[in-house]
Amino acid sequence: MSDQSDRPFLQIVVCAAGVAADVGKLIAAAQERHWDVGVVATPQGLGFLDVEAVEARTGRPVRSAWRSPGEPRPTRPADAIAVAPASFNTVNKWAAGICDNLALGILCEAPAMGVPVAVLPYLNSAQAAHPAYGQSLERLREMGVLIGSYEPHRPKAGGGADRYRWEEVLELLAPWVSAGA
Repeated sequence: MSDQSDRPFLQIVVCAAGVAADVGKLIAAAQERHWDVGVVATPQGLGFLDVEAVEARTGRPVRSAWRSPGEPRPTRPADAIAVAPASFNTVNKWAAGICDNLALGILCEAPAMGVPVAVLPYLNSAQAAHPAYGQSLERLREMGVLIGSYEPHRPKAGGGADRYRWEEVLELLAPWVSAGA
């Protein structure tokens, strides 16, 4: 397992979304910026990843389930968290305080623990138009969560991958991590 304690540790939370298979772009960009990286996937997001490739790239297992009592912690605490891609489902559950999987458990605790979190949503315009989504983003902002600028794509069309700026979450986190260093 990689544990480069001289580098800040970035926990990437990956949700079930079409662009999730490209999370290697974010991992590479983070590592180029001297982050040590780990990945947690939502249970549904796990199916969107090439787990072996992600594990080879990070030197860590992709986590998706809680550890058993008495089991050692698999990683050190995160210095920052990037949620990319963040799905409609995860954004709304997180803002509502629903903690029914490891990814949401980490996200629900992070703001109160002083861990900076940046989110880059990936969803369609019909989902973005739902009133709960805007309310959820507002609640997350009130919690200090940094929200990226992805413009939702058309429903049932997929796409938007060419406009998905993985590095934006790193840009959002940069001032917070620099201040904490």
